[in-house]
Amino acid sequence: MTKLNLINPERPILMGILNVTPDSFSDGGQYSDINLALRHAEAMLNDGADIIDIGGESTRPGAPAVSVQDEITRVIPVIKALKKEFNCAISLDTSKADVMQSGIDEGVDLINDVCALSQPQAMEVVAQSKVPVCLMHMQGTPRTMQKNPTYNDLIQDIRDFFIDKIAACKTAGIDEHRIILDLGFGFGKTLAHNYQLLNEMDSFLNFNMPILAGISRKSMLGNLLDLPVEQRLNSSIVAATLALTKGAKILRVHDVKETKQAITIFNAMNYGVDNG
Repeated sequence: MTKLNLINPERPILMGILNVTPDSFSDGGQYSDINLALRHAEAMLNDGADIIDIGGESTRPGAPAVSVQDEITRVIPVIKALKKEFNCAISLDTSKADVMQSGIDEGVDLINDVCALSQPQAMEVVAQSKVPVCLMHMQGTPRTMQKNPTYNDLIQDIRDFFIDKIAACKTAGIDEHRIILDLGFGFGKTLAHNYQLLNEMDSFLNFNMPILAGISRKSMLGNLLDLPVEQRLNSSIVAATLALTKGAKILRVHDVKETKQAITIFNAMNYGVDNG
């Protein structure tokens, strides 16, 4: 398999979500069995996913915490099985240093951290590896983030967060060319914040780092359109496409096949049609 270039992708990358949790907001409990997880990963890869993002702890608002050992028990067997069966690119969605280290030891290609390496020893673990890391902005914690989020200046406050976080990473020994940015849609933002952020996503392009957009099936779609999770396919594709036009290079999605079609159209518009 050709090594996937996560930190300088020429064209958009599609990240398929594989939650091995009992309580994720959209697909909790569906893929906690390892065989079901493998088959779902296989389907996403066949549908065009470039990378599989494995998470063992829900970060939905109010979700309960998961112990380090429980999270390792959930994700590591799936990572091993995926590596053995598909040799695919794998992202590990975690904030815990011990879980990160376990994943790095198994050869994951990316650490995807909603807490942006703020948990104990997380920065050190990533610094001692060569694995790229996705830093996400979040106001508060998953347990508290949606309790009246406020900003002095939404865009500048998030920019300042990334400036400080990138500086801390560089001080710890994490080269800036290993860093991906996630603006954190739905993580400590009101509905209005989320749509302002989508509109002004391109103001973060001068960091010269890939931007990951995770909007798939989120409440910013459901609350605006009054739709339950299972009816958010169309709005997810629209939001993903808008994110592409604003400079997103990685789309983290549940619905891989449909989003792949959007990326194909976007690529044809921007790079021309490959007549093969």
